[in-house]
Amino acid sequence: MIYLDHAATTQVAPEVFAAMQPFLQDQYGNPSSWYKLAHTAAAALDEARQRLAEYVGASPREIYFTGCGSEADNWAIKGTAWALRDKGRHIITSQIEHHAVLHACQALEQDGFEITYLPPDSSGLITAQQVAEALRDDTILVSIMHGNNEVGTLQPIEEIGEVCRERGVLFHSDMVQTLGKLPLNLADMPVDMAAFSAHKIHGPKGIGAMYLRRGVKIRNLLDGGGQEWSKRAGTENVAGIVGFGQAIELLQQRGEQEIPRLTALRDKLLEEIPKRIPHVIVTGHRRQRLPHIASFCLRYIEGEGILLSLDDADICASSGSACTSGSLEPSHVLLAMGYPHEVAHGSLRLSLGRNNTEQEIDHVLEVLPGIVERLREISPLWADARRSGGI
Repeated sequence: MIYLDHAATTQVAPEVFAAMQPFLQDQYGNPSSWYKLAHTAAAALDEARQRLAEYVGASPREIYFTGCGSEADNWAIKGTAWALRDKGRHIITSQIEHHAVLHACQALEQDGFEITYLPPDSSGLITAQQVAEALRDDTILVSIMHGNNEVGTLQPIEEIGEVCRERGVLFHSDMVQTLGKLPLNLADMPVDMAAFSAHKIHGPKGIGAMYLRRGVKIRNLLDGGGQEWSKRAGTENVAGIVGFGQAIELLQQRGEQEIPRLTALRDKLLEEIPKRIPHVIVTGHRRQRLPHIASFCLRYIEGEGILLSLDDADICASSGSACTSGSLEPSHVLLAMGYPHEVAHGSLRLSLGRNNTEQEIDHVLEVLPGIVERLREISPLWADARRSGGI
């Protein structure tokens, strides 16, 4: 099997699984208790927090473990909204955010907050000027993702963050896709809150983290206990946190050597697929792009058919975000970028990881053209285009 859906999730690394096992069995203590068994769990939790903090350039007291990246996004957005509602009720985000951000903002609209959804350009880019022009005296938060999970476009969050800082507005960024794919140093970045997730970096599912810059005050999302310095209630998922920490250690061991390797494989896909298959559109920014995501629209066929055919060939891929893969609606990201429905329905995302090889990419490049040709021969869209002389 060739797995090319690492933007959706990743395989738990053997080292991560081994590190987690004791805390699922023998070392089962509650880190909030006082006996030795609990101390072991608490120490492991602290070590994982320290690893993540060092890796992203933060203080350990600025890292709060959550149940997932979506929870971290929700906490940042809703926690800020309710903490600052007396100051203002205006929030700025973009039309191409992950649904964890979009749905959190839509929920706040039901409670009387006003949300500005900035449109991207055709490459999926949001500019700092757009943010600056949208800011108002009652704006309390800007939330713009770092790297888009569907098309891979990287946003200029340093420039956007500086605009927010100049105006005294808090800035949140979903960094779930950029953790481990780009060097991060939050101490030097004008970002007040950020979301991370372990299962995108060969850690376990069900564990995430939020970066909350020291001094920033937001409301709790979960109440009921004193965990996470009384900011996030609930007995900690110690095994998951340990796995997250071990996944970070593996990133530290590899350094940044993986980034150019993934970039080379990505560029091979971006260059070769349009050469080998006619009527293919590369989506996302060509230069400001995550190193592991190659995305396309294959015209005149449906993305679902592409994925089923690739699966028959033992190739795992996606037509966009795994969180919405059960929907028949085209990608909200591609629609926001200006692609018509019939083109957006033919989307394909190939996302790379540490185990992918150039030989695997070569195999995909051999298999995919035949799949597309077969699907087009039975596609009414293809037949209509041929009859009209469009191809």
